[in-house]
Amino acid sequence: MATKVIYDKSKGLDEKPFHYCPGCGHGIVHKLIAEVLVELGVLDKTISVSPVGCSVLAYDYFNCDGVQAAHGRAPAVAIGLKKACPDKIVFSYQGDGDLASIGTAETVHAAHRGDNTTIIFINNAIYGMTGGQMAPTTLIGQKTSTSPFGRSKKNCGLPIKVVEMLAQVPSSHYLERTSVHDFANIRKTKAAIKKAFQTQIDGKGFSMVEILSPCPVGWGIAPIKAMDFVKEQMMPYYPLGVYKDNGELTKLSGGEK
Repeated sequence: MATKVIYDKSKGLDEKPFHYCPGCGHGIVHKLIAEVLVELGVLDKTISVSPVGCSVLAYDYFNCDGVQAAHGRAPAVAIGLKKACPDKIVFSYQGDGDLASIGTAETVHAAHRGDNTTIIFINNAIYGMTGGQMAPTTLIGQKTSTSPFGRSKKNCGLPIKVVEMLAQVPSSHYLERTSVHDFANIRKTKAAIKKAFQTQIDGKGFSMVEILSPCPVGWGIAPIKAMDFVKEQMMPYYPLGVYKDNGELTKLSGGEK
C-alpha cells in the first residue's frame, strides 16, 4: 500500500489567507521563510519588519512577532530592534520600491556597519501596490504606467543592481540573488534564505537574499508568461548566484554594465 503523504501548512504561517494577486511571488517566499524559521527552531524568537508595498500586511501572515516600518525605513527599524534585543532574530521583508528607492541609504549603511540583521529583498522590477510605476529595478525597454514607451537608458539610467552594489561594501557578509520562477530555483531560494538566517544566528553580520519574483498584474501579462519574463528578461541582467560569502567576494557583476 502506498504511503499517504499529507502536506500541512507551515506552523510559521498564521491562518489568515494571503491577499496577493494570482501568480505573485510573495506567497511563495512567505512560505519559504516560514518553513526556514521552523526548521532552524527560531520562530518563537523572531521579529519581522514589514515594509510599505504589496507586502505591507506581512505581519498578518508570519506566526511570529512583527513590526510595521515607514516606507524604506525597515532596515533602520530592524537594526533598532536588534540592538535592543540582541538575542532575537530580526529580518526585514522589502520590495524594490521600498528598498532600492526610498530606502537605499538605510540598506547601504546597514551593510556598511555590518549589522547582524537579515533582509529578504523581493525584486519584481516594478512598484506593484501603487499602480505599476517604474522602479529603480525596471528593465530597459520595460513598459510601466510611468514609462509607457519603455524605460529609457538616456533618461533614467540603467536599473540598479542591489546585490552587486552591496557586495562592494566591506562589512557585508552574505549576499545571494535567487529566483522563484520554477521549482528548482524555489528550492535554491529556500536554501539561500536558510543560510542568511544562519548567518545571523551565528552572529556573523549583515545578510541579504535578493529574490527575482513575478508580478503578473503589474506587468500586464498572464502568470505563466510572468514566470517566463523572470527567466528570459530579468535573469540575463540580474544573474543569479552568491555574490558574497563569509565577507568575501565570490561573483562579479553580470549583464549589461
